[in-house]
Order: sequence, then structure tokens, then C-alpha cells
Amino acid sequence: MMLVALTPGLTADPELVRQIAEAEFRRLGVEGRVVTGLGETGDAVVALGRPVPHPAPVVWYDPADTGPVEVSPGSVYLYGRGLWGLAWAIRHAVHRLRHPAERIAYGPGDEQWGELRLPPHHDGGRLPVAVLIHGGYWRSIWAADLMDALAIDLAARGYAAWNLEYRRPDRHGWPATVADVAAGLDHLTGIDFLDLGRVVVFGHSAGGQLALRAAADDGRIAPAVSLAVSLAGVLDLHEGERRRVGTGAVAHALGGPSTEIPEVYAAADPMRRLPLGVRQLVVIGRDDDLDLIDFNRRYAAEATAAGDDVSYVERPGDHFAVIDPAAEIWASTMAEVAERLR
Repeated sequence: MMLVALTPGLTADPELVRQIAEAEFRRLGVEGRVVTGLGETGDAVVALGRPVPHPAPVVWYDPADTGPVEVSPGSVYLYGRGLWGLAWAIRHAVHRLRHPAERIAYGPGDEQWGELRLPPHHDGGRLPVAVLIHGGYWRSIWAADLMDALAIDLAARGYAAWNLEYRRPDRHGWPATVADVAAGLDHLTGIDFLDLGRVVVFGHSAGGQLALRAAADDGRIAPAVSLAVSLAGVLDLHEGERRRVGTGAVAHALGGPSTEIPEVYAAADPMRRLPLGVRQLVVIGRDDDLDLIDFNRRYAAEATAAGDDVSYVERPGDHFAVIDPAAEIWASTMAEVAERLR
């Protein structure tokens, strides 16, 4: 039984919460109820509101942008995504119940970890690696739970799925973000059953930029990237700054406008790093933001013209269809990945 618990002090219409929760229960195929307070227990519990001490594992979700809050061991705290974020909290609770992951730290910080999922019945043989880098316009309200479903799908397809969390620049600065992605990749070299000759890096949205940045830095990080996959990536940072995509997310993440820190933009912008010298797959939904479609089409064309080995997939779907294992565009993406790795 899945429970969504309304906690004291929550400012939200209970009927609207119920509608969101019940829609997500149906989508995930779980039995669930919305209750008041944390007096009842279930197989998975999402508590809506500010965390309080609680003995059982809980996925806490606060619609307000509170910043990180410490919770009891085994629990998780997500925040700041508005009421729509309740759907993501329910998904995370169900995913971690059905398909538990091993969380491995690659640094001392609270956000320096990855979650490793292996194929069912893994016999100890060497596995290709799928690294997942989440997006969210480089803002801390969005976290690695966005990529849970893809990690589970990729593990079922025979990959070791490494879902990477990292320090976001809104709280830690841009250099910390860049360093964490490199450190998270480098940490894979210490896991002996991974086939580091077959490493695919998947990045969604802002994570698409980080994935291609990691590919561009190939040779300075280990292991080498065999294929970089951008899923609705922000692939033209200079133009993204000019158009103020994500309400000014580019300048906020990188630490200022390109006129003041041109060297930071030059290193970070996939469009300015061409050719990357790494095989790439660029994926975008036809129903995504028009600026992102523009960035992706132009990037694929310019990367090809620069001599890079690039495939381009544009199919029906919105910004989140590209990270939905049930979507046709994801099936098309994985068909291309299989072909590129053959």
C-alpha cells in the first residue's frame, strides 16, 4: 500500500493533492491512499510538508523552495517543485521500493554520490555502463530522482546504471558542478566488474550540456566516454544566455554573463567546443520548448559539419518524454544507442 500523508501546516488544497496522487497511483499501477498525518504505515510513504523526526523511511516532499533539510536515515527530502513535484516524489518512493539502488559516495559532500543499479541476476560478469546526469536548469530543487525510471530501464537492458548526483551551482558554484561530474565518472574506475570500454553518458536537459562537456573533456577524466547522449539538452549556452532560457538559468549557473566570464562559457558551451571527437546522439521531442529544438537542430548540424560522428533523433514528445521508458522516443533512442555501440 502506497500512502501519501498530509502533515500539519501544509498549505495546499487536499482535493487537488488527492487528484495528483491518485493519477500517479494509476500511472504506476499501485494501490494507494491519501491520509492525514503519519499515524499509518505502508509499503512506501510520501509525506507532504516539512520533515519531522519519524522512525520509518519516508520520502518527504515540500512544494516550497526551502533548501536542503536533514532527515532520518533511510529517508529522502525533495523540495521546491510546486505541487507537480508530488508526482515525482511518489515515483521516487515507488521506484526505490521496487528497484532498490546501492548509493555510493564519490566525495565527502551530501550531494556527492551516485546510485548504482545492476541487471537482475547479474552473475558478476563485466557490464557496459550507463551514466545518468539529471537536469533541472542546474538548480538544486531538481535532483537525481528525475532519472530513476531510466536507471531501472537501463539496468533491465543489461547495463550497470550509475545515476549521478552532483553539487549544483546555485548553492555551490559552477566549478563544483564541473568537478563533481568528472569525479563521479572517475569513481567508476574502482568498480572491477564494469566494462570501461563501453561507457555511455546520458544527460537530460541541463544534464545534456554536462554530458557533452564531459565528452569534450575526454582525456582529462577517466573512464573515456564511448557515446555521449543528449536528451533535450541545453546545447548552445551563448544563445541560451541571450534568449534567457529557463528565466536566465545559463548566466545564473555559470556565474555571470558571457561578456564578463568568456573563458567559462568557452569551456562549458558544447557548441563552442566542437569538434568533441566523441560519438554523440542528440535527442529532442517535437513538442519541447522551441528554443531547445532550435539549439538541438543547429548543434547536430554544426557538430556534423565539424567532423563529429553524430546521430540526431527528433520524435513526438515533450521535454520529459525523453526520460520516460514508456515513450516511443526512448525506444528510438535506445535503438540508436544499440546501433552506435555495436
